[in-house]
Amino acid sequence: MDDRVLNRAAELAKEYLATLSERPVAQPVDLAALRAAMGGPLPEQGEDPTAVIERLAQAADRGLVATAGPRYFGFVVGSNYPPATAADWLTSVWDQNAAMYVMSPAAAVVEEVAGGWLIDLFGLPPGTSCGFTTGATMANFTCLAAARHAVLRSAAWDVEENGLINAPSINVVVGDEAHVTIFAALQMLGLGRGRVHRVTADGQGRMRPDALRDTLASLDGPTIICAQSGNVNTGAFDPLPEIAVAIGDRAAWLHVDGAFGLWAAASPSRRHLEDGLARADSWTTDAHKWLNVPYDAGLAFVRDAAAHRAAVTLGAAYYVETEGGERDSYNWVPESSRRARGFPIYAALRSLGREGLATLVDRCCDLARRMADRLADADGVEILNDVVLNQVLVRFGLPGGTTDDAAADALTRDVVARVQADGTCWLGGTTWHGLAAMRVSVSSWQTTEADIDMSAAAILRCAEAAAEAAAEAAKQAAVAPETATPTGSPR
Repeated sequence: MDDRVLNRAAELAKEYLATLSERPVAQPVDLAALRAAMGGPLPEQGEDPTAVIERLAQAADRGLVATAGPRYFGFVVGSNYPPATAADWLTSVWDQNAAMYVMSPAAAVVEEVAGGWLIDLFGLPPGTSCGFTTGATMANFTCLAAARHAVLRSAAWDVEENGLINAPSINVVVGDEAHVTIFAALQMLGLGRGRVHRVTADGQGRMRPDALRDTLASLDGPTIICAQSGNVNTGAFDPLPEIAVAIGDRAAWLHVDGAFGLWAAASPSRRHLEDGLARADSWTTDAHKWLNVPYDAGLAFVRDAAAHRAAVTLGAAYYVETEGGERDSYNWVPESSRRARGFPIYAALRSLGREGLATLVDRCCDLARRMADRLADADGVEILNDVVLNQVLVRFGLPGGTTDDAAADALTRDVVARVQADGTCWLGGTTWHGLAAMRVSVSSWQTTEADIDMSAAAILRCAEAAAEAAAEAAKQAAVAPETATPTGSPR
């Protein structure tokens, strides 16, 4: 085998990683040039593999965002922890189909082991099942498919066999701040994103138990309730103990969307945020976010393993179902042929250990608090959320005075755009309770206090420039009426 192309790819990968912390997090992209560099007609004759990889790396470089670096604070995105990345390389080389034990005993066992570690880390009930999905969206889909099966089974309906036509109606209850992936899963499951019953949230985005009680009192029949651990804007946690009390002895399924917040359970100092977690029926998270493994790392956990399996298992005459205690992974995710996702997660967990994972979570949360403090010290900057986790919501107004909401919205959006163009760090904008805000998410194992301080300085520098531009624009607008031609006068 000619391994020159593999060696060259490894060299290019290591060169990229070595310069990751120094390169601009994002840079202006000439879309036409990027298309030209990567496109053109498909060659009639194949090209040298090493040259193809070199050309790909050179062409792609101008369109890469340093999401794996220490100063990427957009969305909730983790980095590439080296042991997990190394395991991911091996996963590609091993090329295992993780559908069945008979196709890859190693892939089956590594999912079994890593899943068991995570169930223990999160404090989930013994016997909980685990599926390794593409991401948090499909993890929510998997858990809600299990929920759909269970609540309809209790109503004497086999949804896998008979579908939803003529089935008992399912009530789906969500908090006002439920993440969009919940609605995506509901639409794919035929439960409808527009049929949900929304429960009022408090000022931090937490579902209100009193409002949940009122909602449940008006409902009859099979019911699924979707709570969340870690609001995508504020990091806040729905009060699970109070939610469980509100549910009472009602036959309802409680699902917890913990795409990134579930990892707080791995930290002794922040585990209290997850009080009541084990009282739910299903849970989801994404190992890419805080475990910092490469993408394709969603996780679905279900208390009722039989419901989990019934909802997503496959069946075909040529499948070789194991007869013993071996794990056939296609029983736990809605896929057949699939990547062996367990290897990078296993490598990250084993490399970090309990203490390392707790330290990673705590450090990111402490750095988020540091970012909030650095920004809040500046005139005209407001932190909108209680920084309980790794999320910071920021809003900007003119220094030394107040502005109306529309002006503050415009200024905040301008600051976000300037920061993104600056390249020191990257973060995104959001809308929180009708107000424009900057959202900072600290999730990378690489981020240091120096990165936070450098990024905060860049944000404040951009805020000052945006405020000066806004003040100048206001000044010009105030002068304009004095020099304008009166309405109806000759020109």
